[in-house]
Amino acid sequence: MSKDYSVPVLDGDGDNDYTRYMRTDTLLSLQRRPEDMIHRDEMLFQVVHQSTELWLKLACYEVEEAARQIDAGHLDTAARLLGRASLGARMTADQLEMMRHLAPWDFQIIRTVLGHGSGFESPGWKLARQVSQDIDKSFSRLVEARGTDLAEVYRTGHDTAEYRLAEAMIDWDERISLWRTQHYKMATRVIGHSVVGTKGAPVEFLAKLIGHKFFPYLWELRTELTLAGPMGDAEPAPEFADEAQEAPAQEAHEAHQAHRAAQADGTAERQVCPVSRP
Repeated sequence: MSKDYSVPVLDGDGDNDYTRYMRTDTLLSLQRRPEDMIHRDEMLFQVVHQSTELWLKLACYEVEEAARQIDAGHLDTAARLLGRASLGARMTADQLEMMRHLAPWDFQIIRTVLGHGSGFESPGWKLARQVSQDIDKSFSRLVEARGTDLAEVYRTGHDTAEYRLAEAMIDWDERISLWRTQHYKMATRVIGHSVVGTKGAPVEFLAKLIGHKFFPYLWELRTELTLAGPMGDAEPAPEFADEAQEAPAQEAHEAHQAHRAAQADGTAERQVCPVSRP
């Protein structure tokens, strides 16, 4: 007797196993109904943001496990999971392209039904900040326990698990920063500059967050290596001399602004991992 594949075998709601396992009836009911919309592009707006929450849920799930794998000493596994997380973060940035199809005036209509809701309250981004702090602590414990000289790892240990893990962390940090950049550009494209968002924060506040880094010591390490490298004593060309003198102060100011914005956003965290100078 042949097997009847048309008959669902899983428990749950839905008339087939795909619907029951994926819970598509519930998933597709989470958007506002056409009769409840004030503008048809509410569908676009909700799908972009709801799918962002799903990608971030997966990304943070992987970062959480990566932290546990670091604590267990499985560094390559942690790096692989961070690769998944970084791809998830990339997906959140890529789908912002859809917001280019939301006309500025149409959003002014939509925002009248958003209340005081804001991306600052996103559970996905709150969790991304938390898991980044967690993996930072795991990495710091690893470096301290092994007495690892990160600068030496970067100079000579390209084929080591420590190097692959550190670079996977940089990828995650970079992907979040790239999302912040694209999100800021999208916001200004839709609502402009020098205006206030739904939570009362000026849109320029988003720009300040771009400079925030979860693992600043891994970025500073690159500067350390460049200064210690064969071209580390290179002097700026005369036409750039003034800019070179102003750069450290400007970078310090921007870092301070990013840190203050991160504190207001709940993003700031204590950095504990040392960087050994070459």
